[in-house]
Amino acid sequence: MPNSASPLGLLLDVDGPIASPVTRTIATPSILTDLIALAAANVPIAFITGRSAAFIREQVVAPLLEEGLPTTFRMYGVCEKGAVWFPIGGDGIGDVVVDASVALPVAVVDELRQLVHDDFADTMFFDETKQAMASVEQRTDVDGPAFKARQSAFNEAAFSVLVRHGLGVSFDDRVSVDASGAAPYRLDTTIISTDIESVKLDKNHAAKRALAFFAEGGPLPHLWRSVGDSRSDYLMADHLHEAGYDVAHVDVRPLDGMLERPYPIIVMGEQIHDEAGASFLDYWVARLGLR
Repeated sequence: MPNSASPLGLLLDVDGPIASPVTRTIATPSILTDLIALAAANVPIAFITGRSAAFIREQVVAPLLEEGLPTTFRMYGVCEKGAVWFPIGGDGIGDVVVDASVALPVAVVDELRQLVHDDFADTMFFDETKQAMASVEQRTDVDGPAFKARQSAFNEAAFSVLVRHGLGVSFDDRVSVDASGAAPYRLDTTIISTDIESVKLDKNHAAKRALAFFAEGGPLPHLWRSVGDSRSDYLMADHLHEAGYDVAHVDVRPLDGMLERPYPIIVMGEQIHDEAGASFLDYWVARLGLR
């Protein structure tokens, strides 16, 4: 690993700012070339995502390798909102670590899978690549309104599955506690998915893990940017701010409601999702004189 200081560090959500929420791929070629240019400038780049390690391997790292990553760079992945993590190097993804302590019981995962197969397969699919949480996702051949119309029914059914198994679970303003009076799991929804996950999983913890990894490879920059499309993505910047870094958060879907924070919130004009993500990366490539 290079040990020179970098002018910038990046914590990037994947769905939205990097991968298109429509195609679920990196659909804007400049995103790849700009990420490679920034990596070559020793910018530490962490993908902090609810996606699985398999998704990052296939839809992010493989295209970067094909485009041509530099000889040395600092890149890391924290998936499933902190349950799974791994380094990224010249040969791709390194050893994948899974925190089994936050994983859903296998019997619950099996029942959720069957629920999707029996009742919801017309609009969504069960993500078989997740290793700790359970996720269902909108089919790419189904439009957003059709998925949303069925998502509510799935959420109710999934909530009932966890309750029936004696697991404490929360969703919106509803809470069902376990025998100890706790609710260690939650349902978390996005515009294309529902995650059933441990409440210990959040992107501030994921950010902390990424920074610890980067610190092992050389000096950390003082200036950081986090980028995301969900309100929970602000937690990445929350951690950086609380740790004393100069941080701003880039919200690529501000119409969902921008949060008030003690650090700057950036929007990319009228652009959203990966169009905004591409413009953000392009700005920094130009600012750092990398083209």
